[in-house]
Amino acid sequence: MENGESSLSITVRGTTLSGLARRVVKDELLSAEKARDTLDAAGKNRRTFLAEALASSGIERHRLYRSAAEEFGMPFLDLAAYDPKASPQGLVDASFMDTHGVLPLYRRASKVFLAVADPADTSGLDAFTFQTGLGVEAILVDRQALSRTIHEIATGISSELADLGQDDSLGDISAVAAENRQGDEAAEVDTPVVRFVNKVFMDAIRQRASDIHVEPYEENLRIRYRLDGVLHEIAAPPLSLAGRIVARIKILSNLNIAERRLPQDGRMKLRLARDHEIDFRVSTLPTQFGEKVVIRVLDSGGGGDLSLEQLGFEPDQLRLYQEAISKPYGMILVTGPTGSGKTVSLYSALSILNTPEVNICSVEDPIEINLPGINQVNINEKAHLTFATALRSFLRQDPDIIMVGEVRDLETADIVVKASQTGHLVLSTLHTNDAPSTIVRLLNMGVEPFNVASSVHLIMAQRLVRNLCPACRKPAKYPPEALLNAGFSESGNLDDLRLYGPVGCEDCTSGYKGRTGIFQVLPISDEMTGLIIRGAGQDKIEQQAHLEKTMSLRQAGLQKVRAGITSLDEVLRVTNI
Repeated sequence: MENGESSLSITVRGTTLSGLARRVVKDELLSAEKARDTLDAAGKNRRTFLAEALASSGIERHRLYRSAAEEFGMPFLDLAAYDPKASPQGLVDASFMDTHGVLPLYRRASKVFLAVADPADTSGLDAFTFQTGLGVEAILVDRQALSRTIHEIATGISSELADLGQDDSLGDISAVAAENRQGDEAAEVDTPVVRFVNKVFMDAIRQRASDIHVEPYEENLRIRYRLDGVLHEIAAPPLSLAGRIVARIKILSNLNIAERRLPQDGRMKLRLARDHEIDFRVSTLPTQFGEKVVIRVLDSGGGGDLSLEQLGFEPDQLRLYQEAISKPYGMILVTGPTGSGKTVSLYSALSILNTPEVNICSVEDPIEINLPGINQVNINEKAHLTFATALRSFLRQDPDIIMVGEVRDLETADIVVKASQTGHLVLSTLHTNDAPSTIVRLLNMGVEPFNVASSVHLIMAQRLVRNLCPACRKPAKYPPEALLNAGFSESGNLDDLRLYGPVGCEDCTSGYKGRTGIFQVLPISDEMTGLIIRGAGQDKIEQQAHLEKTMSLRQAGLQKVRAGITSLDEVLRVTNI
């Protein structure tokens, strides 16, 4: 290689690299040799250097686009932070955008800010100017994000909403359904409301949403997804269609469409493949401006990887949990708010214990994960099948392991305590803030202290924190006072901490992608047993947990922050209790 490098030029094998090829070498994205090969390939394939580098070089897309933006003196926009609804209407249609690879972002007087994916290709800019007669200013965006946004404008929920507004022949869905509930699918499969609702469900599954919220207000209807534990607005259909959309959901979940004054609960099922079904748990609630609907998405057949190692335990915590579930009897309690991953933690344990040699029974409300080999019972209070009645029946079914969805009252607590004391391993959940407060909660429910001390082997509190997107996370700086207030130790040399924060890109949601657990695992030691029998308060129990070096939820979260898995702000959000 003949390599003469300066601030102005880089020469490789007799060819002087210039433009973006030189920039990626200077930015250390490619070696000079690799840049020359990419340049040659671009010529052979009749593509620009950027297009060829994206296709073949393996450079992280975000970094490559930022280098291109700097080289061409253009701003770079992450379309993940752009609302397609802000795109100026009526300038060009979606077909034109798709053909020429341009997207109008904003308009100021006679100038349009136009998103393009390749600064070296000006054909789209020229075509737009010729078509509209307007001046343009180019803004660089990722090609994949551009195509996705154009597609969303053309065929996404937005276009479905347009169809809804233009359709005058919808009629009254409620009336049609009342006349012929069974024939609804055949009669209305092509209506815009049906297509819109189906798309809402499919997009929720595609984006791995845990809940769908349909909320009517005085002047608008709002649809939101809960993604990684946080709600995001995804559509705002016309308020006039609220009743029709809710009616469609009620039809699918076999609810009474004529009853709008009382809450209702129902279920529906969607088959994605021969062996994969998605359950939707539907709850309606009458509000001031109409019925609100919340739909829980339950991937009962897609439990995925239930390995304990994937949940986010620290090594010592994992060892304690594994030791507890390996015992032949006793009780393990998992505590935390709704949506904190308690069920997954319990089923991860059951997946290990689920062998042909043991009989496992579970009672849940509702069954959220289908695990073959376990006898699962769904609560039905209308039929008087409660946790307590199911547990009494379990004890006559020769069980080895019992899983109880939630200990809600003294009757259920007494039964699970007695079961754990008579040779059964019992796993259950409670709603408390942390592990020490769980003991106090059991005592306040009326369980005798000696029963709590003799039956409970381990209590585990947990939360879910959002993972930073590895593709776009960036270093974050915090003042020392903020780090100390958060729980970092001054002896740990705060200046050496390398923390990260969210950015946001096309591959994530607001800089986060996926979730992991943080845990407080509290084994019931002999000293802790003595405190419980003596009726010690929560303060004493917390002091003993500290003496036994039990990691708190905040401390477990800070470990994830140190490792660059999540942000400090995210840990503070879920542990400010």
